[in-house]
Amino acid sequence: MYEVSLEQVRTRWSVKKIIYLTIKRLFDICVGFAGLILVLPIMLLVKIANVCTGDFGPLFFKHKRIGKNGETIYLYKFRSMVVNAEDLIKTFTPEQKEEYEQNYKLNHDPRITRVGKILRITSIDELPQLLNILKGDMSLIGPRPLVEGEIEKYGKNKNKLLSVTPGVTGWWACNGRSCRTYEDRINLELYYVDHMSLWLDIKIMFKTVIEVLKGHGAK
Repeated sequence: MYEVSLEQVRTRWSVKKIIYLTIKRLFDICVGFAGLILVLPIMLLVKIANVCTGDFGPLFFKHKRIGKNGETIYLYKFRSMVVNAEDLIKTFTPEQKEEYEQNYKLNHDPRITRVGKILRITSIDELPQLLNILKGDMSLIGPRPLVEGEIEKYGKNKNKLLSVTPGVTGWWACNGRSCRTYEDRINLELYYVDHMSLWLDIKIMFKTVIEVLKGHGAK
């Protein structure tokens, strides 16, 4: 009877992982280039909508996040908040501060602009992250990148989470997103890290399209 050694099993898994990550990166590049071409008209429409509502601030917002291996990355989005959004955190009520400290977001955030509400509900605000994908900071599929402070919520699993490239969408993002508790988010993100594969990525892409069309979890 032919026996397979532990070293052979590890080698086969390593080869499978390399193939998987190569296919994943090539797909990201193709999606990034094609997506940016399609997004150009949307950029113009968003800018026009902002100006028409009296918002003359910058079109994009760059947010500091934690990427793979704990490296700092800057996540690009269409700006959906007022220009001085960070300063307005100081004006939050005690209840708003508590909610923000627990979830790093508010269900009814007073800083969001009129156009920003539409961008968030439709998830259009996430489209500029195609630039992050092309840069290699992010993948199309993966755990959502965290802000400083959030990573500590993962406790002993924080290194596991940071071992993979963050994504524009992922297992948590297509399974309720903001409708979930933060504990649910942690479990869903770690599930992806433990089970990541081409099949799971394909499943996430289809589920994400359905969630976006339904508007579930987008705030």
